[in-house]
Amino acid sequence: MPTTATTGRPTARGLGYREREVLSAVGCGMRDDEIAAALALPEDRVAADLERILVKLGLRDRAAAIVHAFDAGLVVPGRGPRTEPVPPAPRAAAGRAAGPRVRISLLGPVEAWRDGRPLHLGHLRQQAVLAALALCAGRTVGRGELLDGVWGAEPPDTNVVPVYVYRLRKTLRADGGPDPVIAHDRGGYRLVPGAVDVDLVRMEELAAGLGPADRAGDAAEGLRLCARALDLFRGDLLAGLPGPLAELERLRLTERRISLAQRKAGYQLRLGRCSEAVAELFALLTAYPLNEAVAATLMRALLRVGRRAEALVVFDRTRRRLAADLGVAPGAVLRRAHRTVLSGEEPGPGPTGAAR
Repeated sequence: MPTTATTGRPTARGLGYREREVLSAVGCGMRDDEIAAALALPEDRVAADLERILVKLGLRDRAAAIVHAFDAGLVVPGRGPRTEPVPPAPRAAAGRAAGPRVRISLLGPVEAWRDGRPLHLGHLRQQAVLAALALCAGRTVGRGELLDGVWGAEPPDTNVVPVYVYRLRKTLRADGGPDPVIAHDRGGYRLVPGAVDVDLVRMEELAAGLGPADRAGDAAEGLRLCARALDLFRGDLLAGLPGPLAELERLRLTERRISLAQRKAGYQLRLGRCSEAVAELFALLTAYPLNEAVAATLMRALLRVGRRAEALVVFDRTRRRLAADLGVAPGAVLRRAHRTVLSGEEPGPGPTGAAR
């Protein structure tokens, strides 16, 4: 059994990072299925890891592993095993059962909360590292990928990624307990599944429900889902974050936001809530005056409520703005809307735009 040279105290020397996590969880009295859920591992992998730990440390059974975890300092006395009221690792598992303790918001300035309390995430580059992990929730992100996404063509001279991750772990983890948020393995870093609620993931889940709502002909449900998804957006997307990844995601999420707003207007029109649709589309076009799809959607909505002259004004203003700012003529989408308005043919009642 490995011990320190001076004190004879058992250590976990010789164990890998994942094996230390497994041993800590065993020391807290967690079963294999609980460890598997907490560390996002298959249960047979946990059993194999434990068997390897016993061999490496020269321990005879699970009970000896629990004692060793306490003696090696991997479990704080008084906070384990499972019979104690607040053991760290089971507390994280219980927190996931009741809902993640940590929330991360990407649909605006990057922010995070733990148990409803705002967290200080450090400077913008460190926030960009957290955003990269949250944007890739569900998979491991390698150090090289983080460097490319956050620093681009000007990577740092020093190995700062582990430093930033270490600081973020300290900020995000449960008080005094093992880190339940960011995991690390040979492939890189990832958010532990179930440990974090990311608003982007919730938005995509809501958008995924639009297809079934359309197939069921349920415009009211589609409107509800769009409204809830749009409510998650809060101002400038990934505000101020540096790096190519943030820049690309700002563009993608902006298009997602516009698409959902168009889809919402389509449901409003189907439900006879035409004034609401027109007002929201006017606001959307004010925010994105060069977006031809938004202008076309607004023109058709105005035609539907008998405001044909205003629809033609929208076309003319958008055409002039495109020429002045981009030096281009209206595209096919805007030209089709213009022809529809000129012909006076009222558009059909289906949703305008699609959540891509």
